[in-house]
Amino acid sequence: MISLDTLARWMDAPSEDEHLEFKEAKLQYDSVKLMRYCVALANEGGGHLVLGVSDRRPRAVVGTQAFANTGQITGRILEVLRIRVHVHELAHPDGRVLVFEVPSRPTAQPLHHEGAYLMRAGEELVPMTPDQLKRIFAEDGPDWFERPAKQAASADEVVALLDTQSFFELLRLPYPTHREAVLDRLCQERLVRQRAAGWDITNLAAVLLAKRLNAFSSELARKAPRFVIYEGANKLLTREDRLHDQGYAVGFEGLIEFIHSSAPLNRFVEQLVREEAKMFPKQAIRELVANALVHQNFEASGQSVMIEMYDDRLEVSNPGLPSIQVERFIDEFRSRNERLAELMRRMGLCEEKGSGVDKVVSLAEVFQLPAPDFRTGETRTTAVLFSHQEFAAMSKPDRVRACYQHCCLKYVSNQRMSNQSLRERFKLPETKMATASQVIGATKDAGLIKVDETETTSTRYARYLPFWA
Repeated sequence: MISLDTLARWMDAPSEDEHLEFKEAKLQYDSVKLMRYCVALANEGGGHLVLGVSDRRPRAVVGTQAFANTGQITGRILEVLRIRVHVHELAHPDGRVLVFEVPSRPTAQPLHHEGAYLMRAGEELVPMTPDQLKRIFAEDGPDWFERPAKQAASADEVVALLDTQSFFELLRLPYPTHREAVLDRLCQERLVRQRAAGWDITNLAAVLLAKRLNAFSSELARKAPRFVIYEGANKLLTREDRLHDQGYAVGFEGLIEFIHSSAPLNRFVEQLVREEAKMFPKQAIRELVANALVHQNFEASGQSVMIEMYDDRLEVSNPGLPSIQVERFIDEFRSRNERLAELMRRMGLCEEKGSGVDKVVSLAEVFQLPAPDFRTGETRTTAVLFSHQEFAAMSKPDRVRACYQHCCLKYVSNQRMSNQSLRERFKLPETKMATASQVIGATKDAGLIKVDETETTSTRYARYLPFWA
């Protein structure tokens, strides 16, 4: 049920996303624009278009006179788009608000308006890419992981193409004494299928267990993660460019070890622990790379997971956009590829419970690194891990991001952020209480945290919550 409380919660969100759009529409709203927004929202899983609310923070109800006859406009939407949109009319003290509740499009059927297949890109409506349309049209077909990477293979070819020894070791199972038992176990895991003409090796088996991905197809070869090391802080000079051609499971530990060994030293931590310490914690690298592998969009052609190391940062990116806001990565979890995630969890390569980002943020605090940054582009999701930086050298966005992430970490640990805990995060002395307060104030102004009103009302002893708590 959409109520005034629901509206208030939406208005407090730090930003709109692909499922929520605000428009002032004080006097009227163009019906063609309405149709186009309905198409874009439906194509991305459904959402809400709210009229009568300003779309800039701090948002305010301004009221709308648009669509006095809501039954007429919903009938028109049904006639043109063939979807049933519900309109909720809210009587807010500051004016009338209309909420258009748009359902998700039908399976394998992207919606269009006058031939335009639309989606959201920030605050704009843009045409869907060919890859996105291809993925939607293929929804009625077999799952990507179930499709054959190689058909009619002999039993010898299956064992030659897949690292079955590592498969059993990762699952902590004894290796069978007969090849038939090896193939039977692969069948049980739905990694291979026996046909009259031979064995089909699935994409899932290949992407996890391939001895060499390029032994299957050029499509699978492009799924190999790529590790690039640059000289300096940009892409002008490349020191090393390596494609990791093994399956994700069998080659994971070697990939992580190589990335970690290539990182520069963190002199700050080295001085504290009196031993050599790499700039980027190995566990943080492990979590970010595992997340990128598991959450990538495998239907995106010609793209792969990229790990790029610069002098001052490590960027890990994957094809595909997340199904949740990047601000919710710490506390929320939604797996894009459940079968892949489930097998990698059983192999001890990821946890499949949404704690990976929490660990990365926590390790950044321990190693006194700036807060990691999670970004989305038009087709990719990127996580950035920065090298050590003193508080005085951090930019305002860096400090705000660190404050928000620290607040989230405290909340998911059933604690609350305070001025003191934030100073401890930044390694600031008590004399810098005012400096910490400025960071907290800027983070509040950005709509990312709020005061915990169940605690003391004293400013000095205030406790804080993430905006979504």
